[in-house]
Amino acid sequence: MSKKVVVGMSGGVDSSVAAYLLKKQGYDVIGVTMQIWQEEEELKEEAEGGCCGLSAVDDARRVARALDIPYYVMNFKDVFKNKVMDYFVEEYLQGRTPNPCIACNRFVKWESLLTRSLELGADYIATGHYARIHQLENGRYVIQNSVTAAKDQTYALYNLTQEQLARTLMPVGDYTKEEIRQIAKEAGLPVAHKKDSQEICFIPDHDYAAFIDKEAGERVPGPGNFVTKDGMVLGEHKGITHYTIGQRKGLNLAMGHPVFVTKICPQTHQVVIGENEDTYTNTLICDTLNFMGMEDLKEPRKVWAKIRYSHKGEECLLERIGEDRIRCTFTNPVRAVTPGQAVVFYEQDYVLGGGTIVE
Repeated sequence: MSKKVVVGMSGGVDSSVAAYLLKKQGYDVIGVTMQIWQEEEELKEEAEGGCCGLSAVDDARRVARALDIPYYVMNFKDVFKNKVMDYFVEEYLQGRTPNPCIACNRFVKWESLLTRSLELGADYIATGHYARIHQLENGRYVIQNSVTAAKDQTYALYNLTQEQLARTLMPVGDYTKEEIRQIAKEAGLPVAHKKDSQEICFIPDHDYAAFIDKEAGERVPGPGNFVTKDGMVLGEHKGITHYTIGQRKGLNLAMGHPVFVTKICPQTHQVVIGENEDTYTNTLICDTLNFMGMEDLKEPRKVWAKIRYSHKGEECLLERIGEDRIRCTFTNPVRAVTPGQAVVFYEQDYVLGGGTIVE
């Protein structure tokens, strides 16, 4: 009897090809789109489609019909609101810069979808991520780099658990984007030429501050001071939710040369401004750890680490400094270490683990 797999279908070309490839490999495939949008009127904003809006449902349903597989829409509105949207707002209010895609992957796309899928009798879930799953000799499952560095999505997947990885398939990780589009075209899938969505799906206009203002209401911190690291006042800013570490544009400070945000202080509502060199550091501390390729960090270990999705990575030394805290010391300085973002540890071409940057 063939194994049953639930494919999270976003209506895009990658998840559509994932479903196609798995069906071709003999799996009993079921297509599912996760309903995460909150209000019906928000659907109207979905003309180009984020990953889970109304156009996503239409496109995914058309693909499922073309593949002759069952298709369902599952409601995950509450968990998405709680674990992704509310978390996003709270982090900005605390002066941090969150990564909602990492939270969505862990708590919605995996935790919630996997639980629901297992209840349906599925053996696995699958996604269209550019990553691969590999079992090491020590028995642990890891996320391994995809064959294409340009689309590699391992950074956003570091937080998955061993149980989740053991039940996950990622067929797209063996191909380049060009190959995936070609497969979609040859298979006659109606989304072969659909554009990739880039924005955060619940903020299609990219105006994060306006979204936070709307969601947080009276809790939104008002204006405060731009200051130097010595505390000298340089001017007034619009509110800490408008800024992130390393930011240069939109500061409206007449300093005669480019200056950058180096620190955000939610207690005092101050945004610290400095020179480009002030945005570099050799160390960071992270917590909320998740280990993938190893069970735990028992002794100092040299790894390769990425501090944001677009970061190429840098060699660093990991040292445990508390029960849920690790210090990372980089061989070369890294720019704009941002509290709230993830730091992900790599060994060879797979994820060892990672955590949330706290300082």
